[in-house]
Amino acid sequence: MKVLAINGSARKDGNTAVMINKVFEELHAEGIETEMIQFSGQVIEPCKACWACGGQGNCVHKKDIFRETFEKMVKADGIILGSPVYSANISANMQAFLERAAVISDMNRGLLKHKVGAAVAAARRGGALNTIDAMNHFFLLQDMFVAGSSYWGMAYGRMPGEVEADGEGMDTMKSLGKNMAYLLKALERRNG
Repeated sequence: MKVLAINGSARKDGNTAVMINKVFEELHAEGIETEMIQFSGQVIEPCKACWACGGQGNCVHKKDIFRETFEKMVKADGIILGSPVYSANISANMQAFLERAAVISDMNRGLLKHKVGAAVAAARRGGALNTIDAMNHFFLLQDMFVAGSSYWGMAYGRMPGEVEADGEGMDTMKSLGKNMAYLLKALERRNG
């Protein structure tokens, strides 16, 4: 089994990556392979509403890393979406990515069906629930299952690495990783 994490942060290896890596620790302990794609230094183009993706299974535009990232999503068993809070919402790159992915999924139904999703948000102060909701709404509209945790998938920190000082946030990431692994394995047994 494999879980793909998409980090929508502008900071490479910042707080969002720290949180994702904490979830990964638990997945690795259960023998689940992981990969993280970081949007830092990238620009994800918005959807052009051309509908050319119908029947293609992916976007037809090739100016950014969207196509390769979406292809990995389709192949993965689980998907983690991570974003820092920007103006009480997801980052612009994550928004553009999810809009394109949603249109492709609508035009090619079933690409992400029954995969396991989990959302994490790094927050300085507020807006984390809006951010998590935006990512979870994507999962739910794709017929995916959302893994829960002991609390919302968020941790507090401003500068890179500060989320590690949020003990409850890090415990939440551990719980999220354990629950995601449990759900993935239960689905594998069911489909097995």
